[in-house]
Amino acid sequence: MAHLLMIESWVGSMSTLLPLAIRERGHHFSFLTRDLGHYLRARDDARHPLLGAANILTVETNDPAAVSARLGALRPALPFDGVLSSCDYYLPLVAAVAAEFGLPGPERAAVAIACDKQRTREVCAAAGVPGPRFAVGVRWTQLSAAATEIGYPLVVKPVDLCAGMFVRMVRDAQELRDAVERITGFPVNARGQVRAQAILLEECLDGPEYSVETVTHGGRTGVVGVTDKTVVGAPSFIESGHMFPAALDPGAAAGIGAVAVAAVEAIGLDDTVAHTEIKLTREGPKLIEVNPRPAGNRITELVRRVTGIDLPAVHAELAAGGDPDLTPAATGVGSAAVAFAVPTATGTLTGITGDEGWPAHPGIVDYALPAPGAATRAARDNNGYLGHVLVTDPRPGAAGATARALIDGLRFDHVATESVR
Repeated sequence: MAHLLMIESWVGSMSTLLPLAIRERGHHFSFLTRDLGHYLRARDDARHPLLGAANILTVETNDPAAVSARLGALRPALPFDGVLSSCDYYLPLVAAVAAEFGLPGPERAAVAIACDKQRTREVCAAAGVPGPRFAVGVRWTQLSAAATEIGYPLVVKPVDLCAGMFVRMVRDAQELRDAVERITGFPVNARGQVRAQAILLEECLDGPEYSVETVTHGGRTGVVGVTDKTVVGAPSFIESGHMFPAALDPGAAAGIGAVAVAAVEAIGLDDTVAHTEIKLTREGPKLIEVNPRPAGNRITELVRRVTGIDLPAVHAELAAGGDPDLTPAATGVGSAAVAFAVPTATGTLTGITGDEGWPAHPGIVDYALPAPGAATRAARDNNGYLGHVLVTDPRPGAAGATARALIDGLRFDHVATESVR
């Protein structure tokens, strides 16, 4: 049994899945956070799995020196065998702690590259990994000139945020200026960390988007599978659903997987689960980004239901220094999908209809919908879904349409104050 140190967490599904996976593997964990209330406010539940930690420790996790000093003082009495997180904003800190205390995990430099979209682009482009044309700037003159060179439409994104925040397609200089002003008007992230000033401009790629779920251990990267993605909300890019495995012919899936593996290897990641996003264009698959942690948005649940491989548990096993078994199991599930209800209005929810048959639906294995009175916010990123439904089907490629139809059949009544633009 290993004792793992979890440094912060996302507040969504992974805040449940990762603690449960640690315990199911026979390990236990201590939870290190700057603000336990951040998690309790997001989910008012005394049974929250994060509260099952053997110890809950408070320190300013945005101060690496303070974390180092606290852990150095605690470790003689509270030794730990590994360190991990599910939250992108703390993955560089996790890698630093692992390096300082001689624990398993990916190299600090590789994690720093993967968590910086600018550096990912530069390193992968230098290694020949296919991707969009791109440029990075801070001043408006730099950005305006780069946009003219790349050509409109293009995608504007911050280099250090997650969940699609402030990622936007722009069609001209005025839309670019508006997008830049929104990004620069957000000087700290949701965890109070000061943000980078650089802004990334990218060629707008046409084609469907996929993610590749991989595990790298001992210098070898294996592809667990390819997940498809449905995106809505233009000019934003909001993920409204996923299906695993993606309905692709073997050649296309292999090509997408090969680009993800090339990106992981170019960055130098090892001993980690990764979630790499790819667009399949007419010129072939091209890299969007690499995330050195298990996928969010319940993708790992889709993978587990089809293959029996529990990626949060693999993440925990790698952190503990183990050699995880990635042999697929026969589950009887040919495809699994999740669909999200994306809010289009800001206001107060007054009622939901269309879900009356959900409890008896043979394909639904999990769902959640808000109660009347819940506040809603018109979506511009992947935060703040109104609910979700998760579906399995014995037939490959079938679950996605079912999940999407169930969500599309819902009606949400609001007292609205704003419509999405």
